[in-house]
Amino acid sequence: MKFMTTPLMFGIVSLLLVSGPAVADPGHAHAEFSAGEPGNPKRTSRTIMVTMREGDGKMLFAPSRLEIPRGEQVRFVLTNNGELEHEFVLATTEENIKHAEEMKKNPDMEHDDPNARRVMPKKKGEIIWRFTKAGTFEYGCLIPGHREAGMTGTIVVK
Repeated sequence: MKFMTTPLMFGIVSLLLVSGPAVADPGHAHAEFSAGEPGNPKRTSRTIMVTMREGDGKMLFAPSRLEIPRGEQVRFVLTNNGELEHEFVLATTEENIKHAEEMKKNPDMEHDDPNARRVMPKKKGEIIWRFTKAGTFEYGCLIPGHREAGMTGTIVVK
């Protein structure tokens, strides 16, 4: 089989060579995540059940502390057993605190990020995450008042 070039093909190849590889705009198409990267749903992963609830003046996640080996992919199954909606946002403590302040200004803000999921009362959600970076990270509910009521958890990645 003989490969033939056409003027259109030559133009496309020239454009690719001149412009170089595509680079994602960090503010738009591809975001950096402090705790790793979105997981691949086609790969097997360990499942960790996380329950969200409120009671006795507190809001909490159970478990509130996890240890995960670096490189592991985890499927978080998030169950909201509470009467209020809650969310699970995975980041550093500093990032979550900053984001929580933004949420106070825009309480109806909804997340469409792979590291965050809002779960309605008596419903479930899930996040698949690959922990590529070692460190201490946090999952928190950033709905105004929920973090202040104790709704945070810690993930230590070794």
